[in-house]
Amino acid sequence: MADATASSPSPDRESPTQGRLPAWTCVLIAAGLLLLLALALLLMGRPPWCKCGYIKLWHGDVMSSENSQHITDWYTFSHIIHGFGLYGILWLIGRRWALELRFVLALLIEVAWEIFENTDFVITRYREDTIARGYYGDSVINAEVDVLACVLGFVLAARLPVWATLALAVVIEGVLAYVIRDNLTLNIIMLIYPFEAIKEWQLGG
Repeated sequence: MADATASSPSPDRESPTQGRLPAWTCVLIAAGLLLLLALALLLMGRPPWCKCGYIKLWHGDVMSSENSQHITDWYTFSHIIHGFGLYGILWLIGRRWALELRFVLALLIEVAWEIFENTDFVITRYREDTIARGYYGDSVINAEVDVLACVLGFVLAARLPVWATLALAVVIEGVLAYVIRDNLTLNIIMLIYPFEAIKEWQLGG
């Protein structure tokens, strides 16, 4: 009888070879994309770190102007789910591609999103239609760590069984909804079509 723990394995236990890249190439590409992100954000006027003058490993107050300015915060966990989602989407549309190629594509998409997220258009949208009233963009260090969190999510999704990845995503979303009344799902909903009832609940109404 098959081992029950082997059910629903990660699709990449036997990775295809189409587009296979050496590990050092992936590392160089990743470093280059992180450098590109830092330069782009600096040119867009984003601070390298919090304007408060110090750097914290963790900042947990989502209503403060220091949110998304330090190394990690509650939204770092949402970027782990970005990695889960990008892994799943790229596996569905490119399951014949090597894992390394899909990793590079996921990293490119996440870096592009971080740049877009820090445009004045998106920042204004966040401030007007979500609970991020004090948000004025990410610091460079925060955006870089967000991308690394996405990388962690991608790697976990490539190694964990599908059921474990889905369960972990549900747990993260549930914890965030309970603790800060926000998560990736609510963020997407409020950016696409802001519901007043959701906003009132998020603000403690």
